[in-house]
Order: sequence, then C-alpha cells, then structure tokens
Amino acid sequence: MSAAGDRLQDTARQVALALSGVSHGRPFTPALDVYKVAGKVFLIVTDDPDEQIITVKCEPEHARAQERGYATITQGRYLDKRHWISLGPGPGVTERLVTDAVEHSYDLVVEGLPRGDRPGTR
Repeated sequence: MSAAGDRLQDTARQVALALSGVSHGRPFTPALDVYKVAGKVFLIVTDDPDEQIITVKCEPEHARAQERGYATITQGRYLDKRHWISLGPGPGVTERLVTDAVEHSYDLVVEGLPRGDRPGTR
C-alpha cells in the first residue's frame, strides 16, 4: 500500500466521522467502508490495497471539472457515475482536496434530506 493512498483514506474517514449524525459500516461487502448521514450514503472508502480510492457525491458539472483537472479523479465507482466521483492518490490530490470533497458530499446529501431528518434539527 502506498503511503499516499493510506493518507487519502485516513483523511476521508476522519473528516466523515467528525461530521454531525454520521454512521458507518460495511453493508455491501467487507471491502467497502460506507459512511452515511440519516441512512444516506455520502462516502465509500475501499479496503483494497491495490485500489485505494474514496467515492463521494458531487454535483455533475463540478464532477466533470474535477475529472478533467486530476488524473486520479474518475467517475464514481459503485454508484451513479453522473453524481459520484472516485478520488485516488496522485498529483494534486491533497488532504485539503479530500477534506473538501467529503464535506461537499455530506452537504449535498444533507441538503436533499427532509428538514426533520437533517442532523441538528431534532
């Protein structure tokens, strides 16, 4: 495993767990660490040492721009490729970029929830 991939995934996990109302588990397969808010997925972290990626929700226009700007940002694995991107370690993929991607994904999911289901509104 590359240190860069470990850092990318560790950063994503730490950011996700610091957000309000987050739960995580492995509902699909033991190799996918899934993070949810109010039962809705906003982050998937792989446990495959040969493919150290995270997958996050992203607005379609922003997703396409990210894919053009970074060689290791691709259409999302496992989910709708229009609304999800996968980030792998590579040039320009910094901890700040990962943090922003996870927080943005969380915000998109929370915005789509009914007001009563949003963290902090109960």
